[in-house]
Amino acid sequence: MKNSLITFGEIMTRFNPSNNLRLSQSMPGSLDITFAGCEASVAVSYSVLGGDSSFVSALPKNSLSDACISNLKSFGVHTNKIIKTDSGRLGAYYLETGSNQRASKVEYDRYGSSISVINPKNYNWKNILQKKTWLHISGITPALSENAFEATLQSVQTAKSLGLRISCDLNYRGKLWKWHDNLISKELARTKMPDILNYVDVLIGNEKDAEDVLNIEIPEANFNEGGININEYPAIAKKINDEYPNIKLIAITLRESISANHNRWGAMLYDTSDDSSFYSPKKNNKYIPYEITNIVDRLGAGDSFAAALIFSINHLNLNNSKALDFAVAASCIAHSIQGDYNITTVNEIEKLAEGFTSGRVVR
Repeated sequence: MKNSLITFGEIMTRFNPSNNLRLSQSMPGSLDITFAGCEASVAVSYSVLGGDSSFVSALPKNSLSDACISNLKSFGVHTNKIIKTDSGRLGAYYLETGSNQRASKVEYDRYGSSISVINPKNYNWKNILQKKTWLHISGITPALSENAFEATLQSVQTAKSLGLRISCDLNYRGKLWKWHDNLISKELARTKMPDILNYVDVLIGNEKDAEDVLNIEIPEANFNEGGININEYPAIAKKINDEYPNIKLIAITLRESISANHNRWGAMLYDTSDDSSFYSPKKNNKYIPYEITNIVDRLGAGDSFAAALIFSINHLNLNNSKALDFAVAASCIAHSIQGDYNITTVNEIEKLAEGFTSGRVVR
């Protein structure tokens, strides 16, 4: 189908204490439960925006998976290519939502998940990718296991042979990439991700991903204090393109973390065809990031950025500047929505991109 998106990755149950409680305060007791995962979040957001999206994964044959699939379908995501298997389990993660100077914290419980143990040969990528126009993956899935890495690599190889556009969110996770006996996480990521990146058209990430995965450092960056130097980013994008000339667009999200509740948010988009850079949001032709001072939930913000960027290019056919404005506005709004999924409409995004920031009631 024209302008259709397909994503491949792991979906999990997300357990989250309410009201900024810590897990030790909430367990035993009640936790909020939703479904979450980078690529699933992109598929949901793309569908909510009005696009045609599909999600591919491997899930165990049980009622938890049935509930997960029903949830995806409720947002209009096609799930008919998900593999149901007797192997593995549904992964999970636990989120403590931080506040003020206490950072949010994620604990993974995803070892032995179905997508990490299933044989890569079980995916018939030629059949799965037929009639699709865009494949989105991330650096999280290949970090799960050697099997998941091989499946991801085969997906991009087949997609390239079929003429799909391919996007990848680097999404380095230091708690993953544990499947090699002789390499630590960062070494393994730097060894394996280039095999995948050689097939990518649109690369998405942040400054820390560039350092951790691509071994490209940004001068004067201070990740622990949340500081950035935006003047360095075009040169960093150029270095990435020198390593991977196949990449057409490089998007780098710009997050300044003042506290767990207060972030400044924006992004840069670099077009490798003419060495041009775009920043958003801008005021009077100057980059002025969104001030997000009461964050509800920041997990999934990067996924909402990716979904909106893909939608703006693949569906709305916006130019680079407008596409970036749309993606940054969408991901800004995502910080106000509980859960990983960005349940935001095109109209809401366009209003914010046009400067409607007051939050007044729309009647």
